[in-house]
Amino acid sequence: MKALLFFLFLSSNVWAQTWKDFHFENGDLLFQDIDCGPLCEAIETVTPSFNGKHFSHLGLVYVVGDSTYVIEAIGKDVHLTALSQFMTRQLDSLGNPKIVVGRIKEAYKRLNGRALGFALKQLGTPYDDAFLYNNGKYYCSELVYDAYKEANNGLPFFELYPMTFKDPQSKKTFPAWKAYFKNINTTIPEGKPGCNPGSIANSNGVVIIHSFY
Repeated sequence: MKALLFFLFLSSNVWAQTWKDFHFENGDLLFQDIDCGPLCEAIETVTPSFNGKHFSHLGLVYVVGDSTYVIEAIGKDVHLTALSQFMTRQLDSLGNPKIVVGRIKEAYKRLNGRALGFALKQLGTPYDDAFLYNNGKYYCSELVYDAYKEANNGLPFFELYPMTFKDPQSKKTFPAWKAYFKNINTTIPEGKPGCNPGSIANSNGVVIIHSFY
């Protein structure tokens, strides 16, 4: 009984660790639940979750000297974001970052260096607001997908899946997506190959090591 209580105490303390005390490594994957309204809700409805947690964004940790950044495709382009800014972008009701940390499994960690090198070369690349693979632009998980594909000598490390923008219950396109694609004057890429934070979080090459919420 004492051993069980000690284990539970250790487990609760490990998972309650604050982000400022956490040791981030190059190549760590930060899966983020952003509350951006109907669009994020639509993304999270049709993409995989991890232990009940849904993600709408993903960034790649880059440690240089005493500074830690996140390489991410968000907003207008691919850019570096200070870790502190990334971690405090979206908090839960208790003030915890709505972020889960994934790490490339030990057998594949050799890929991290080349993946980071590729991602850094994409800084300034426009954001892929049309969500079309291989169009010279990047959305968040697409950047990570291509980074590890490049690191793996051109062989896919993660997987692409047919994308859907439809409500699984009504089988109709989410109104938020209709408005979004109409606004950018682009056809909805229903069924086109793509990736998302949830599918990468559940990849065989990734182990989830920490949740901050």
